[in-house]
Amino acid sequence: MDKGGAVVAGVRPGSIAEEAGIEAGDVITAINGVPLEDLIDYRFQVAGEDLELEMSKAHGEEWVLEIEKDYDEDLGLEFAQSTFDGIKRCHNRCVFCFVDQMPPGLRDTLYIKDDDYRMSVLHGNFITGTNLTGEQVDRIIRFRLSPLYLSIHTTNPELRVKMLNNRQAGEILGHLEKMAEAGLEIHAQIVLCPGLNDGVELDRTIKDLSRFYPQVQSIAVVPVGLTKFREGLYQLNTYDAESAKAVINQAACWQYDFTGKYQNNLVYLADEFYLLAGEEIPPRENYGDFPQTENGVGLVRLFLDSFVQGAKELPGKIEPAKKVTLATGLSGAKALKGLVEQLNRVAGLEVQLVPVTNHFFGPQVTVAGLLTGQDILRGLRGLDLGRKLILPSVMLKAGEAVFLDGTTVTALEEELATPVEIVDAQDGYELVAGILR
Repeated sequence: MDKGGAVVAGVRPGSIAEEAGIEAGDVITAINGVPLEDLIDYRFQVAGEDLELEMSKAHGEEWVLEIEKDYDEDLGLEFAQSTFDGIKRCHNRCVFCFVDQMPPGLRDTLYIKDDDYRMSVLHGNFITGTNLTGEQVDRIIRFRLSPLYLSIHTTNPELRVKMLNNRQAGEILGHLEKMAEAGLEIHAQIVLCPGLNDGVELDRTIKDLSRFYPQVQSIAVVPVGLTKFREGLYQLNTYDAESAKAVINQAACWQYDFTGKYQNNLVYLADEFYLLAGEEIPPRENYGDFPQTENGVGLVRLFLDSFVQGAKELPGKIEPAKKVTLATGLSGAKALKGLVEQLNRVAGLEVQLVPVTNHFFGPQVTVAGLLTGQDILRGLRGLDLGRKLILPSVMLKAGEAVFLDGTTVTALEEELATPVEIVDAQDGYELVAGILR
């Protein structure tokens, strides 16, 4: 019978675990009599000095290991998953859900909707809290599991029920109250939909969330992303230059107020709003400690600042002369235009910037991270790409040279007959180094 538990994926050489005979494929079912549901359980139980591990060997034997170690000393184990009992799935049908707007045929993992508070604590995933039980809230508070990343969208109970299509969605302020009283750190997200939760509703949400400062550490406002695969879904519109500018002005009023009260902006807009509106990205001091870069907030500022450092190493001239191509999404191209002009002042260097239209998801999707290999081929085929093609890392699956549609970097190189170099999307210094290499 399957007892569940933590499946060992790797053992660090020379570690306590290796000395104890633990191997990849073994399953640790309990520590000191406590069953392991997730990495949180494991970390709490393994911190002590005297451990009793109950485990099943990969070949079927049942072992009980007694281990003595220093407090907080690591056993040297890696696990196949961070939630040992599976991932708690999302029960919502959000009107703006991006997963519902994806075509079939992509990687299986792209269709997984998780809403698991443990993934929020361990990996920074955003959760709605609609499937949180009282017992789970108590566990979060008891173990002080923080920071938590919460998708709020609106604090209007009726509107949140409508937007998430879940009767439990209106209880979010109650969850926030308990978590804030317990001193947990929270980062909030608002996916802004024109005519639905913006305007007066956005003011209400920001005001409600600010009551929980300093427990609510940041509020990110990001524009809704819409693809061409929305048949039968709730009718939504995207932001344009005029409406994006209105959001910027609205947020600026709150930022001014919060800077006076709390010495930080508290509310942060996704870079896309500024790019849509054609406005300058705010200076570094406006982003505090950059709490939500994974949400597209402040990435362009980090890139621009690091580019300045890289540009200091630009020579006045390079020999022999060379040409390289830099391809990115439509939004990214707006941010890069001025930088490429600066690079092209170097004698003998030609950097060709190519904005790639997203035909796979639709042209209204403008971020580089959602471009597919086929989009890049379509946008670049037939062009003189020069010595190499440079692409930002956000286009690829983490840790793998694979695009969203399964196209590999190697296949792209073969199709375009050009070497491809991947550079860190957040590091302008690395971009300069990549071009000069």
